[in-house]
Amino acid sequence: MESDTFLQNNLVNMYVKCCHLEEARQVFDEMSERNSVSWNVVIAGSVQHGDGIGSLTLFSQMHREGIKPTHFTFASVVKACGNTSSLSQALQVHAHVVKSGFASDVFAESAFIDMYAKSGYLDNARKLFDQMPERNAVSLNAMIAGYAQHGYVEDAVELFMELQRTGTKPTEFTYASVLNGFSRAMAPEQGKQVHSLIVKSMIESNVFVGNALVDMYGKCLSIEDACNVFDRMPERDVVSWNSMIAGCAQNECWEYALDLFLHMPLVGVRHNQTTFTSILKVCASITALEQGKQVHAKAIKMGFGLDGFVGSALVDMYAKCENISDARNLFDRMSKQNIVLWNAIIAGYSEGDDAPKQCQEALVLFQQMQNACVGSNGFTFASILKACANLQAAEIGKLVHTHVTKAGFHSDMIVGCALIDMYIKCGSIECACKVFQRIPEQSSISWNTMIAGYAQHGQDKEAFELFLQMPHRDLVSWNSVITMYSQKGDGEEALRLYQHMQQVGMKPDEFTSVSVVSACTKLASLEQSKKVHAHVIKYGFQSGIFIGNTLIDTYAKCGSIEDSIKVFDRMSRRNVVSWTALILGYAHNGHCKEALNLFERMQQEGIKPDHVTFVGLLSACSHAGLVDEGHYYFDSMSRDHGIEPRDDHYACLVDLHGRAGHLDEAENIIHGMKCKPNALVWRTLLSACRIHGNLQLGKQAAEYVLEFEPEDSAAYVLLANLHAEAGRWDYVATTRKLMKERRVKKNPGHSWIELRNRVHVFLMGDRLHPQTEEIYEKLNILSIEMQEAGYVSDTKYVLQDVEQEEKEYSISHHSEKLAIAFGLINTPNGTPMRIIKNLRVCNDCHTAIKFISKIVEREIILRDASYFHHFKNGLCSCGDYW
Repeated sequence: MESDTFLQNNLVNMYVKCCHLEEARQVFDEMSERNSVSWNVVIAGSVQHGDGIGSLTLFSQMHREGIKPTHFTFASVVKACGNTSSLSQALQVHAHVVKSGFASDVFAESAFIDMYAKSGYLDNARKLFDQMPERNAVSLNAMIAGYAQHGYVEDAVELFMELQRTGTKPTEFTYASVLNGFSRAMAPEQGKQVHSLIVKSMIESNVFVGNALVDMYGKCLSIEDACNVFDRMPERDVVSWNSMIAGCAQNECWEYALDLFLHMPLVGVRHNQTTFTSILKVCASITALEQGKQVHAKAIKMGFGLDGFVGSALVDMYAKCENISDARNLFDRMSKQNIVLWNAIIAGYSEGDDAPKQCQEALVLFQQMQNACVGSNGFTFASILKACANLQAAEIGKLVHTHVTKAGFHSDMIVGCALIDMYIKCGSIECACKVFQRIPEQSSISWNTMIAGYAQHGQDKEAFELFLQMPHRDLVSWNSVITMYSQKGDGEEALRLYQHMQQVGMKPDEFTSVSVVSACTKLASLEQSKKVHAHVIKYGFQSGIFIGNTLIDTYAKCGSIEDSIKVFDRMSRRNVVSWTALILGYAHNGHCKEALNLFERMQQEGIKPDHVTFVGLLSACSHAGLVDEGHYYFDSMSRDHGIEPRDDHYACLVDLHGRAGHLDEAENIIHGMKCKPNALVWRTLLSACRIHGNLQLGKQAAEYVLEFEPEDSAAYVLLANLHAEAGRWDYVATTRKLMKERRVKKNPGHSWIELRNRVHVFLMGDRLHPQTEEIYEKLNILSIEMQEAGYVSDTKYVLQDVEQEEKEYSISHHSEKLAIAFGLINTPNGTPMRIIKNLRVCNDCHTAIKFISKIVEREIILRDASYFHHFKNGLCSCGDYW
């Protein structure tokens, strides 16, 4: 019988070591007699395969059957407690150890110290460590690594130095333990100190120590130091190469990682599971599908094609390379589908491009996973919650939330953030807030997710209040609130926060710079734009294509197309957005021929245009009156580039004919549209009718606009202008009455000018400015000089049935004229002035500013609601065609 038990124990052990735990359990369950060895083998096997709860259940069963545990049993069970991170279970097992007489066993005590330390129960670990009558290297290494791993780097160093003071010589395992702790704590400086001691101890050549150094430097983002250690190692094993590849991947040295992988067989080092999983992560990170397929072929050739860990990495690689079909085929072929594999395929479907269809499949897979009794962990829930968020499937998300609570992951930080994000994207900010408040230990991720949620729902006040409450604000937090204010058009607040973040020592990144430059665009502040551009250069972000594109757009919208061209010419890499931004910039600043020439150059360089490119081209043709050229580009969209016209393209075509006075043709274009015309298209026709005084067609266009957007104040104003020009003052009054009844408020016209970092805003007839007297005196002087030069006021769009003298007085104090007078008083002679107006500049102001530019011999750049006017020497860049 004893021989049978001995044979069966060896059989169980063989299955465990061959990773066939189910077969091992089957043999174990069928044994007629089981001794402590039988239990130790199967418990250890469960622990090795990550089944901590299963091993603890076996330990309880062993106790009930009266089998006395050994120190090997306790070592495995303690490790199981560490895997489950359950303090209560650990304390119960510890009490059992004491009761069984193993309390003074160095092996068992060291295992408990290691478990307590890895689980974060450092007080328990240190108490047991201090009580040990005799300490070994395992207990010392565990205590040092535990301190470093959980961020108590100083305690780790102190314990390590105490070891030195007592004359105890650290072993290579001690050094490896402390280095591993430093790598987890991201403490490269302390790691370098230990490295110096290693060099003095003359054990740097030890492969075990060398591997720990390479790993530490790689994880601490000090890849050059990792390379130096790796290159000096006299002996390198597969762990050395794997550590170096993993370090390169973590430091985004993708090409070097691939070179290392290819070089390994040339020096006789065989790839293993870890090698393949590391290099597949590299392929996934850079979406290198072809290299990934080559690695897959190599893995199959070496017998790792269906390995659980390698298979999971392959599924992840194919999914991230947007090849979900191959990912799914591989998943379906895997005989053993563990939790890692399920997580990889569910994550792949949750993050795919074909969002609705693939996210639905992720939900189906999650249900199949539950039916297969595989279990779920934090990564599972985070992925499936992302699918729910993408689908905006609130009800399914709530069911998953229930699963999260039942599985005990409601306090998990990653899952908590995924829940917050899901509720936010499903429109339930209240539920998101409740989840946020229930997370026991907040991290910057949860704070930032909640701040972004408030911002997305337009609750700016709540977002900023939460930002102020944060105990530690990181770069993401600052970026979130700066972007929020930039996107809502509050450029001044975005700039204020940008300045404040630097004052508190927070260094901006490229994303910050893009948001702040965009804020300058909203303000049309050239001065601020140049300051931020200087910061971009100072911080080394100027080579980024995204920031380059934003600067092109910003300078163009600040009226400085010359600076846009400089940024464009200095870019080492350009994409379609770069070319399109400059084409739009040319178009909106009156350089229409240059816009068309740039498009030809773009085609010569093989850059494929998109629908926005053609908006720029059509806009350029419209502002230059190039009707035939505009039609050519419109037809070319679908004919030569496969781009179907959208509403904004049709609006440009209507504008092209409308400005040229071809109102019948413009109307025919609208009626011939493939899609139903929207308010934008009809509003464009209405604006053309106002320019050319076509009341009948204008009334029809206004009716369509108000059908789509009954609260559009611009439609009422344009219609009232048409009636006023025709002298139909009763209809003007009727239009105003209709606006009042429908509670439609007209946006008051206002203009502003920036002077010495301060924005000065003016309304029509404004008398609130401290320099009002000087401003009006300057206007009176200009008025006399303009009349002497031949200026005659144009009052046909004054919406009041009053005497001509009153009309002339009204238009002479429009907001842009007040801003110009202020600028002339407060800026040096000969310098350009930049004025911004929120509405379209009227005919009279346009004519007046041409006269002013010639009289004062200064360039005046005016940006109105849709166009830049560069006035110089009595002329405007628009050629009076706007």
